[in-house]
Amino acid sequence: MLERKQVPMLATSLAFSHQLLEEVIQKGDHVVDATMGNGHDTVFLAGLVGEAGKVYAFDIQNQALQTTQAKLLQKALIDRVTLISDGHENIKNYLGKNEVIQAAIFNLGYLPRSDKTIITKPSTTLQALRVLCSHLGKKGRILIVAYYGHDGGLEELHQVENFCQKLPQDEFQTLTYRFLNQKNQPPILFCIERKG
Repeated sequence: MLERKQVPMLATSLAFSHQLLEEVIQKGDHVVDATMGNGHDTVFLAGLVGEAGKVYAFDIQNQALQTTQAKLLQKALIDRVTLISDGHENIKNYLGKNEVIQAAIFNLGYLPRSDKTIITKPSTTLQALRVLCSHLGKKGRILIVAYYGHDGGLEELHQVENFCQKLPQDEFQTLTYRFLNQKNQPPILFCIERKG
């Protein structure tokens, strides 16, 4: 009998988002973590951009900034990251007029193990997405991991999906990645890619 090749399971939305980022980020690129949270994506991005690259990481909660800073210091990656205590709707205030962003990631919802009433909002998320789309380089990608099992989460999910669907096809292509038969509202991934 032939030996069956080992096939990996389908990736979670978060794992797939990292795969999609790895495919487009090179050393020296500028990228954005629009919701730094506990710092996992910020550290991941800092490793991809290298010493010559730059990560802009945004969050409004001091807990997020402190946790992320500690992780970056531990891994000696702090020099390539700008930690910003501000909402992602203000991204335009931190980017140069013609600065090219090669990638960005959002984790929508609330900061795990913290105040669940502090959540991302559709209006600010869409404002940030518009700015990032205008700065996105050719073949650059914006990843949005949408957690929606909380009050206000479904509204944000629907508005992000609507935003992605309405982007002009001649400039962008978008996709959705979701599991259909899992309980407890697994996160849904959206990817926006600027055509090359």
